[in-house]
Amino acid sequence: MTETKKKKKKTASKNKRISNPRENGGQFDNPDYYFNRELSWLDFNLRCIDNAYDMTNPLLEQINFLAIASSNLDEFFMVRVSGVYDQFLANVEVSENKTCQTPEELLENISQRNHRNVTKQYKRYHELMALLPNTGYQMKSIDELSTSEKAEIDYYFKTLLLPTLSPLGIDAYRPFPHLVNKVLNIMVKLEKDGEEHRAILPIPQLIERYFIIEGQVNTIVLVEDIIIHHLDRIFEGYEVVAAYPFRITRNADFSIVEDGASDLLVLIEDYVKQRKNGMAVRIEIDRSRLMNFSEQNLTYLQEVFELEENAVYLIDGPLDLTFLFALREEIGEDNPQFLFDKHIPFLNPQHLGDSLFTQAKDHDIFLHHPYDSFDPVVNLIAYAAQDPQTIAIKQTLYRVSRNSPIISALKTAAENGKEVTVLVELKARFDEENNVYWAKELEEAGCHVLYGVSELKTHSKISLVIRKEDNKIQPYLHLGTGNYNDKTAKIYTDMGLFTTHPGLTDDSTNFFNYLSGYSSLPDYKHLHVSPFAIRDSLMDYIDEEIAYQKQYSNGRIIAKMNSLTDLPLIQKLYEASQAGISIDLIVRGICCLKPGISGISDNIRVRSIVGRFLEHSRVYYFNHNGDKHLFLSSADMMTRNMIKRVEIEFPILDKDIEADIVDYLELQLADNMKARELQVNGDYIRPVIIEDKKINSQEILIERASQRQKDLDERLAKEKQSHKIRLSKLNPARDNQTKQSKPQEASLMKRFLDWLRSL
Repeated sequence: MTETKKKKKKTASKNKRISNPRENGGQFDNPDYYFNRELSWLDFNLRCIDNAYDMTNPLLEQINFLAIASSNLDEFFMVRVSGVYDQFLANVEVSENKTCQTPEELLENISQRNHRNVTKQYKRYHELMALLPNTGYQMKSIDELSTSEKAEIDYYFKTLLLPTLSPLGIDAYRPFPHLVNKVLNIMVKLEKDGEEHRAILPIPQLIERYFIIEGQVNTIVLVEDIIIHHLDRIFEGYEVVAAYPFRITRNADFSIVEDGASDLLVLIEDYVKQRKNGMAVRIEIDRSRLMNFSEQNLTYLQEVFELEENAVYLIDGPLDLTFLFALREEIGEDNPQFLFDKHIPFLNPQHLGDSLFTQAKDHDIFLHHPYDSFDPVVNLIAYAAQDPQTIAIKQTLYRVSRNSPIISALKTAAENGKEVTVLVELKARFDEENNVYWAKELEEAGCHVLYGVSELKTHSKISLVIRKEDNKIQPYLHLGTGNYNDKTAKIYTDMGLFTTHPGLTDDSTNFFNYLSGYSSLPDYKHLHVSPFAIRDSLMDYIDEEIAYQKQYSNGRIIAKMNSLTDLPLIQKLYEASQAGISIDLIVRGICCLKPGISGISDNIRVRSIVGRFLEHSRVYYFNHNGDKHLFLSSADMMTRNMIKRVEIEFPILDKDIEADIVDYLELQLADNMKARELQVNGDYIRPVIIEDKKINSQEILIERASQRQKDLDERLAKEKQSHKIRLSKLNPARDNQTKQSKPQEASLMKRFLDWLRSL
């Protein structure tokens, strides 16, 4: 360990909480009134793991939740734990402004809670692997294979694995190698002529994680098991004493300093390279291989990477369970009965092509994904790209799919002479490389590409299509709570709105002009735009609700979001609770607000729903003595969304749409299958099921979407038949012509819909 780092750690360990920095503040400044953000996130990941125990989920979906938890945890360490560790090394006294823990205390608490989670996760992993043969697949170690199976493994190793491996010896002439973030490695202990040697064998990232031996029951063998079994072929002339797989996670939480940067594109590319070399913050070791290793051997990696003991995880099973994503897909192809039933989103053909413009001019159109198809959103841009009446397209992009049909449509639009302006947020964490690539592609196609706003992330979801109709300019606006990503739209719940409301379209035009040019901050009439304005609007509406409560005693607030961390908003909600307002919060992930504190948050209830789809929409509802105000937003009640991002909050002005969304919120509040209710002690418990009435809000919405599709198809079929009969009475000859053209029309429509889905 370096002397500098040793000194920092020694000093940090002596730090004590000298005083609460808010103890002279207001009535809500008690740290006991809050949950810590990092620990609350770990509780969310535990709820993901709990879904692997939920027998109402099919077997392969239970396995999938284990993979989700592992993927989540990697990012948590790369970003959140790394930030706390940086504070620890910098001798910061208080890690955060709510529970006021020191970095040292918080790191220890994170370690304890996460070790609890990981233990539960791997317990379920082994239980599910024992059930896997029900699918026609089984997981086996090398020792459990038959002679013929071992021969197949030997051939696979010799022909496909061995040529790709590069063993790295460690000695005075070959220092400890730089290891890639999140990549599996094998630590090998060797002996020759009485001398001990060490080597590391990185497993190439592009190698499949497992090999399948086909048979009456297909056998899965992990690649690390195959390699360890054949180490004597790699280290010929040496005795392999022992070996174990390990994996490191590196700090990816680097600040992007934009001041003075002449080209943000180049800066981001350099930043991505820098992130690959971040300091290690976690070591994972497969302890099932450790029988021949002493404690000294285990601490070797800890010393090399200069980590505390609480950053070392001895895992009872294979590392990096994200390989289960691919396994679920592969087994599920032959065994759909072990997956969720296929969901086909509701799609109204009148929300495609030119008819979308006709419909949007007549009334606002609300879409709730993935219950409603994302095709109309993609088609808005795809159709506009070819539409001779479309003059300009403006759009923000934060995270898009790898082969995004929206990107393709924007490029086509520019090539067709449309004025296309696209803000591509280059600072979208872990999507930087993808977004840099798309920014270059769009520029080459002739689009005007903006790289975001200095020192802020543009997280808003907005598209504007400008058409010329009857010698007038007609804008068509789409606003949403989620990304323009056709892939995640199938598994994330989000809401979107098509509208031609003049107030909203005028605000949106001003929004884009502000982003792309030089102008003062617009005076928005309907939109609230962060930084700051969304928080201000929410605070104002809560204050108004408090006033209505004092006058009419019918105060009601419902808020749905991903996470709740913003201190001013939490304290304002406490104030509303004290005024007697009934407050329901649906917070899928982090919640720093503590409900049920006597005299503080008695009237606040918090629930989290973790189910088949990732709850991602943000909805804010205020009763206002029955006048009702409802907003959708790209922003959570998080400090970063309030002051460090460009976000949009927009009102729902159509009363029918408002009623539908309020009905949806009430359905989620009635959920007693996938919901968990947050207690004052931090536990999340399942709601009581009354009279065996089981309510799974997501499944109910799937059923409703299916019924809506059935009803629409029947109505359209009747209308078509009625129209056909009328035409037949007016012109019998034309009826014969219609019959002949029917197959051609159906074929054209099918080809059009197939084209949309292929995008």
